[in-house]
Amino acid sequence: MAAEIQPKPLTRKPILLQRVEGSQEVVNMAVIVPKEEGVISVSEDRTVRVWLKRDSGQYWPSIYQVMPAPCSCMSFNPETRRLSIGLDNGTIAEFILSEDYNKMTPVKNYQAHQSRVTMILFVLELEWVLSTGQDKQFAWHCSESGQRLGGYRTSAVASGLQFDVETRHVFIGDQSGQVTILKLEQDSCTLVTTFRGHTGGVTALCWDPVQRVLFSGSSDHSVIMWDIGGRKGTAIELQGHNDKVQALSYAQHTRQLISCGGDGGIVVWNMDVERQETPEWLDSDSCQKCDQPFFWNFKQMWDSKKIGLRQHHCRKCGKAVCGKCSSKRSSIPLMGFEFEVRVCDSCHEAITDEERAPTATFHDSKHNIVHVHFDATRGWLLTSGTDKVIKLWDMTPVVS
Repeated sequence: MAAEIQPKPLTRKPILLQRVEGSQEVVNMAVIVPKEEGVISVSEDRTVRVWLKRDSGQYWPSIYQVMPAPCSCMSFNPETRRLSIGLDNGTIAEFILSEDYNKMTPVKNYQAHQSRVTMILFVLELEWVLSTGQDKQFAWHCSESGQRLGGYRTSAVASGLQFDVETRHVFIGDQSGQVTILKLEQDSCTLVTTFRGHTGGVTALCWDPVQRVLFSGSSDHSVIMWDIGGRKGTAIELQGHNDKVQALSYAQHTRQLISCGGDGGIVVWNMDVERQETPEWLDSDSCQKCDQPFFWNFKQMWDSKKIGLRQHHCRKCGKAVCGKCSSKRSSIPLMGFEFEVRVCDSCHEAITDEERAPTATFHDSKHNIVHVHFDATRGWLLTSGTDKVIKLWDMTPVVS
């Protein structure tokens, strides 16, 4: 009797809806226009473009505006159709887009920074424009008067900026790997705290105001979830990229984090599971399993006439172990290790198959992603890459 053919499991993956091409240089930032089949992009080639979908199914620029300097970043507010554009010369240029997205009218310029603007946020509720620059300054301006309200000097160039309207806390991630939290008043700010957990620079920040959780992506290939509202101070590490994480977005309604990186990976993390904090690495002069001395422990080596061994650490229990006592590898998804990592032999035996079940899905965008924007209402993700291409993805097969 012929063996029954088992149906292959369906792999759910993002569906590529559209490639938007035409920029001469890297598109530093782009957003999906809500309720429209449109995209706004700012590029290193000094252009601001509004792409609308034509009857042919292709996206064509309805607006093509050349700026006096390369466009480094932007912030678009759909309610007011206010577009704030950060330039390489330190200026923030503000425009209002017409209802049909065919015209942009200049409103004002802010002389915000001494050099390239790295991030902008427009806060409608407070009528503030927040920005960071390569001059290591964080600044905020009144969007009505255009006046500068205040500033703060960061320890390094900032590359991540998020704001919590309710508490008026601003989160600034910088290239030294530090995250700074400031409390903003109308014309002054106070330092709340700084924290660091990355071994590389912070490249992206994402804030969930409901769970009060901050996500930071880094050039060290990892994402850290900082539980700020929980008051327990937990920081959960997520390891799912082979290159620097360059963009983060959070789907609040499904509690899924989307991280994208230089490896072209789009990783969708389930944040609705009870995750465990990675343990602190323990220090020891000898293996905490077999008691063999490590190579710097001359006294024990001499006394026991044994050759010193190299020290490793078990990623699950944090114990200092030798290579022989940690010969196995395992993924530990609930600790954020989606790839196999070193564990000691006893932890390897204790990890169950349920514990090895992945909590993230991995997808290849086929370009080095520099920026993302997620439209939660449609489940669309926009990725822009170093290849000067913007891609639109339907994420509903994986974000649901």
